[in-house]
Amino acid sequence: MIKPRKRWDAGELVASATMVATVAIAVLLLWEAVVYLFDLPKALLPTPRQCVKAAIAESEALIAGTLSTGLAAIAGLTAAVLLGSLLAVIFSQSRPIRLAFFPYIILLQTVPVVAIAPLLIVWSGYTFRTVVIVTVIVCLFPIVNSVTEGLLATGREASDLFRLYGASRAKRLLHLQVPSAIGRLMLGTKTSSGLAVIGAIVAEFFVGNGTSYDGLGTLMTGWQALTKTDALIAALFASAMLGLALFGFVHLISVTLLRRWMDA
Repeated sequence: MIKPRKRWDAGELVASATMVATVAIAVLLLWEAVVYLFDLPKALLPTPRQCVKAAIAESEALIAGTLSTGLAAIAGLTAAVLLGSLLAVIFSQSRPIRLAFFPYIILLQTVPVVAIAPLLIVWSGYTFRTVVIVTVIVCLFPIVNSVTEGLLATGREASDLFRLYGASRAKRLLHLQVPSAIGRLMLGTKTSSGLAVIGAIVAEFFVGNGTSYDGLGTLMTGWQALTKTDALIAALFASAMLGLALFGFVHLISVTLLRRWMDA
C-alpha cells in the first residue's frame, strides 16, 4: 500500500521560515562583527550594509544582469530537459545503445566546464547561444541519469501485466514507463536548476570578455577587476536568489501540474 505524501501545515511552514530567518540574521550579525573586530578594509570584506548600498547603486546593472543570466539558465535547463528525456527514452529501450553511449554522458559531467567554455567560444562565438550551450552541457547528466533510472524502474508485476495483454513497446513506454519516471524527471530537473545558473555564469565569464554581454558573470568579472567587492558580493547574492527562484519554480510545477504522478 502506497503511503500518502506528508503535507506541511501552516505551523510547520512558519517554523521553517522562522529558523531560516534566524540563521540568516545570525550570519549577518557575525559578518558585521568580524569586519568591525578585525577592522577589515572594504576592498577585502565590506559589511552587509555596504553591500546593500552597492546593490542599490548598481540596481539597474544587477537587474539587467539577472534577467540575462536567468534567461540563459531557463533556456539551457529547458533544452537539457528535452534532450535529456529523449536520450533517456532511447537508453531505456535499448541496452546495447545504453552501454555504448551512456559513458559519454558521464564524460560531460566529469570534464570541467571552464575547459569546455573557451572551446565553445571558438566554435560558437561570444554569443548568448554559447552561454546556453554551456548551460545545457552542465545540466544534461542529472536529467539523463534520473529519467533513465525512472524508465527502467517499473515493477516486474506491472510489466508482466502489460505483456500479458499484448501491449506494444510504445504503449508500455507511454502508459507505464513514462508515468513512473515523472518523479525522477522532476528530481533531476531540481538538481539541474541550480547547475543551470552556475553554468550560465561560468560561460559569461568568458563570453563577456569579447562583447558587451551584460550577464551576472560579466558583471562579476568587471567588478572584480575594479576591486568593487561590495558590488561583487551583491551580484553573488543575486545569482543565489536566481538559483533559488529557478528551483522554486521547478518545485511549484512538480507539486501542482504534476502532483498526480509525483504522489504515485
